[in-house]
Amino acid sequence: MTSFSNNGARTSDSDRRLIILTEGHTEPVTGKTATCVVRYRPEQVVALLDSTQAGRTTQELLSVGGDIPIVASLDDAPLANALMLGIAPSGGRIPPAWRKIILTAINRGMDVISGLHDFLCNDPEFANAAALKGVHLIDVRKNNERDVASRLNIREECLRVHTVGQDCSVGKMLVALELSNAMKARDISSKFVATGQTGIMVEGDGCPIDCVVSDFLSGAIEKQILEHQHHDVLFIEGQGSISHPRYSAVTLGLLHGCLPQAMILCYEVGRKAVYGMDYMPLKSLVELREVYETMANLMVPSRVIGVAMNSRKVSAEEAEKERERVRQELGLPVCDVIRHGPEDLLDPIQAMLPQTVAS
Repeated sequence: MTSFSNNGARTSDSDRRLIILTEGHTEPVTGKTATCVVRYRPEQVVALLDSTQAGRTTQELLSVGGDIPIVASLDDAPLANALMLGIAPSGGRIPPAWRKIILTAINRGMDVISGLHDFLCNDPEFANAAALKGVHLIDVRKNNERDVASRLNIREECLRVHTVGQDCSVGKMLVALELSNAMKARDISSKFVATGQTGIMVEGDGCPIDCVVSDFLSGAIEKQILEHQHHDVLFIEGQGSISHPRYSAVTLGLLHGCLPQAMILCYEVGRKAVYGMDYMPLKSLVELREVYETMANLMVPSRVIGVAMNSRKVSAEEAEKERERVRQELGLPVCDVIRHGPEDLLDPIQAMLPQTVAS
């Protein structure tokens, strides 16, 4: 993490030592911001703050981070110099019970980093306290995007791969990150394009697509494409799902703005209903592949070339059975990029690159 460029601040964080606030939410879904920062930036994390889980480790509760401790209060993490809000709840609101902890951190001279829709800098109590202490309130989602898409100067030799989902919170960001990192390991120039708060916190740049005025959404992601298309491959983080009643608008705007030539369809094994709406059954992978390809092809020739399964809730044996079932159903390579590694998805992506790059 080197900077958060979309909130107007260029923040060097080479010396940042984080305590990540997850009070009452130290689990992989609501706490996905904490989980991913611990996974990809563990050297910056001193501890997680959750009084309900104090004494345990992140490895126990999040399956990442080794012996990074979970503590009960700021007093238990004296080396921390910044507080990060580590949750990504529906609606993006700051839990009222967290206000006291945030104010305590500010009064101790700690920067506070948030990716929520409730902006710290717009809260008079937080802003006044921060001004008195000379600390920074960093709102990762804050942006001033005002450009519409133009579809000009797009370099077709740069392969754009977009992770799309059966639902929200199925691992689209993680898949894009893992594929980008693995492509770099093959000595191919690759860039992860972050489109949400957690991805921006991990990568250090990007655009918070779900907080951009709708007219400018496609233009905002197009700006990211233009900025980074000197790479051979861009892996663009997906948001929401085309079939989610709450988030389909941002999904479609992002899809049309990033103009992917290839898509990876992501889903969680065992999930039956829309996240946050248990009364609504999920659309099938077969149906969603057709819808994503139809929508993408309105703008550029595109197809789903692989499936990323999130199998964290099932055994290895169950995951293998599910993997084979989806392979047969869709006729595509399928893997869990954490459990199986990303190679099965990398090969068809690399095959789409110009021969001079792929070899």
